[in-house]
Amino acid sequence: MTRRREKATLGGGCFWCLEAAFLELRGVTDVVPGYAGGHVPHPTYEQVCTGTTGHAEVVQVTFDPTVLSYRDLLQVFFTIHDPTTPDRQGNDVGPQYRSIILYHDEAQRQAAEAVIRELEASGRYEAPIVTEVVPLKAFYPAEPYHHRYYQRHPWQPYCRFVIAPKLSKLRQQFADRLVAPNS
Repeated sequence: MTRRREKATLGGGCFWCLEAAFLELRGVTDVVPGYAGGHVPHPTYEQVCTGTTGHAEVVQVTFDPTVLSYRDLLQVFFTIHDPTTPDRQGNDVGPQYRSIILYHDEAQRQAAEAVIRELEASGRYEAPIVTEVVPLKAFYPAEPYHHRYYQRHPWQPYCRFVIAPKLSKLRQQFADRLVAPNS
């Protein structure tokens, strides 16, 4: 039996952080870092870093919705980044680090907007959520050296001081949704 697969495209700061977190979730079958939301076709990392392409660093997550729903994915997304800071996540500053949900269909748009409304009503954040919710027009995979960055460089300072704390938060809050060790 072939399992159904869906894709979600999300940006919330550096794509290395999001990729590392989503790879730990049961039901996620692939995570590809890349660029989306801008106007330059086939951008390079260097171009995106200038902040002039309109693209955000994003990940495209392939998941099995019978194991992990799109709403569940969004709950994790809103936990591992700050959706209240325009064009910034910590020391990563620029429009390429903005909080963005690029929906693939109307159901994803509606779910994203509903989750944002629920989070705003909950009072979880002191500032308003600034996450963009826009249709996905194109996704451009990042250069190969960005793929599985945290897995290949866990002792690199950015990984230790920025990504590792996000993973710790993920593991504490979503322990029941994580892939079993060594699976």
